[in-house]
Amino acid sequence: MYKVNENYLKLPGSYLFSTIGKKVAAYSAEHPEKTIIRLGIGDVTQPLAPAIIEALHKAVDEMGHAETFHGYAPDLGYEFLRNAIAKNDYQDRGADIQPDEIFVSDGAKCDSGNIQEIFGLDNKIAVCDPVYPVYVDTNVMAGRTGTYDPKTEMWSNVIYMPCTADNGFAPELPKETPDIIYLCFPNNPTGSTITKDQLQVWVDYANKVGAVIIYDAAYEAYISEENVPHSIYECEGAKTCAIELHSFSKNAGFTGVRLGYTVIPKELKCGDVSLHALWARRHGTKYNGAPYIVQRAGEAVYSEAGKAQLKEQVGYYMNNAKTILKGLQDAGYTVSGGVNAPYIWLKTPDKMNSWEFFDYLLENAGVVGTPGSGFGPSGEGYFRLTAFGSYENTVKALERIKAL
Repeated sequence: MYKVNENYLKLPGSYLFSTIGKKVAAYSAEHPEKTIIRLGIGDVTQPLAPAIIEALHKAVDEMGHAETFHGYAPDLGYEFLRNAIAKNDYQDRGADIQPDEIFVSDGAKCDSGNIQEIFGLDNKIAVCDPVYPVYVDTNVMAGRTGTYDPKTEMWSNVIYMPCTADNGFAPELPKETPDIIYLCFPNNPTGSTITKDQLQVWVDYANKVGAVIIYDAAYEAYISEENVPHSIYECEGAKTCAIELHSFSKNAGFTGVRLGYTVIPKELKCGDVSLHALWARRHGTKYNGAPYIVQRAGEAVYSEAGKAQLKEQVGYYMNNAKTILKGLQDAGYTVSGGVNAPYIWLKTPDKMNSWEFFDYLLENAGVVGTPGSGFGPSGEGYFRLTAFGSYENTVKALERIKAL
């Protein structure tokens, strides 16, 4: 008789945002007269920029003619997109990343889960706490995390790096040496950032102990302050210890279009084994490439018109973040984030736990956020709101929260 992958059975509950969706759906069914404002899931709401729409239309027209039709994409992605990424996201920032070190995909979420396949099961991972759930859950599915303790909500073979108010929601170097380190800055869920000098410490540490950093830069477009790095490859030595994940979802609104990329420098090796070569083998075997029309849309992100339009769109969301941050502060909440990231991280009031505050906001204000405990044990007592709603709904949500 066939057998299932029993590692899946170790996962506690359902995926965080699936649980939120079910709770909101149940509440809406019981209270159809109430209008719900959703500031929980980090999904964008503004339409695609005109430059991107134009590129999509042009590419669709090309697909309708034999002489310009495109089938399977190249394994790494089309050269026109990889060239644009290498120049704009790296070389113009002083980072020596070449087009053939970039692997185009359908999003950073998939890549953040799939990347662990090229590593052995006996590697020990280190994650920030709180953390984006995909990093941990996909390692659970692989069988790398040990056993789960429901009381502490921790896995026995995972190194947790607490990110609390005491350390500015930025992790400190772990006491136990990890093999794989997951970092995400600007951070999801806390909205925190670290300086280039702070990130250099992590790069130096990884090179010293022989660890690899998986660096999620999905929110780099929201950085507004100086000396906050947009890429880990701005740090000296990062090409020998770091893999970087990027998304078009948050900077260009591609949550429903799907496009991202992963950078693995050719200098990154485990002994004599090239991680670039391993990922190329995995990528070519299991993935047939993002659609041509979507990659053309990605290219338009780097056009002069695209850059200007997306700067305005990012500014729209960050104005929402500013509105939420100030509104909550005025209402007496303890709040952080919202400066270099579209996430606001707030301390729950009146000693409520995260899910109690979720229920309280939903039932009394009709506002949906994300319980901090869903991101890890250090997230308990905190709550995440996103700036990705419309400005009008953002203002309404703040009015409702202030009225509580």
